[in-house]
Amino acid sequence: MNRMLKILFFGLVVRPIVLLALGLNIGNRVKLPRGGPAVIAANHNSHLDTMVLMSLYPLKMVHLIRPVAAEEYFMKNKALAWFSLNVIGVIPLSRMFSKDVDQLFAGCRSALDAGDILIIFPEGSRGQPGKITKLKRGLCYLLQGRKDTLVTPVVMHGLGKALPKGEALLVPFNCDVIIGDSIAVSDDSKGFMNNLSEVFENLAQQCLTGSHYEN
Repeated sequence: MNRMLKILFFGLVVRPIVLLALGLNIGNRVKLPRGGPAVIAANHNSHLDTMVLMSLYPLKMVHLIRPVAAEEYFMKNKALAWFSLNVIGVIPLSRMFSKDVDQLFAGCRSALDAGDILIIFPEGSRGQPGKITKLKRGLCYLLQGRKDTLVTPVVMHGLGKALPKGEALLVPFNCDVIIGDSIAVSDDSKGFMNNLSEVFENLAQQCLTGSHYEN
């Protein structure tokens, strides 16, 4: 990953677009993790989700923010793979589950060991705007035995309308980014994911652009 390329891209391209085109209501920004190892777990409606979350950090920290993304999409050709790895700093993850758990999460765990902050979307893929789908347990498998790594839940609303799935044209739109208190992953993976779902629902109530999310 090229640190300077990442800083230039976010400083000259992403942040100006986010600040000028989107009306962001950011709630509890101080609750974002300021150092790693840490995980940001967010709902997912748009490719803008990752860009907005990374833009919340100062440029001097942006190289530490590592989005975990689908290998099948972001590694599908050489140009996209180079950009994803060297400019965005993506950690590719196969959604085909052809590997064992240790192999599957090797890149994520190495990044956490290095003190990075991962962005993970527990829904697994982009859903419909205004709807949070069932959360998958991969987050629990990743953090099993890692008591040093807390999860910061984030709910976003409106980004799925600003850049809908399958569209390339950005539409100016008011959006919410609401950050919750960091929580530790428990040994009870089902209980933890149920708790995270409840936290998402509670954070969604704080969104100004939408009163609630459907489940």
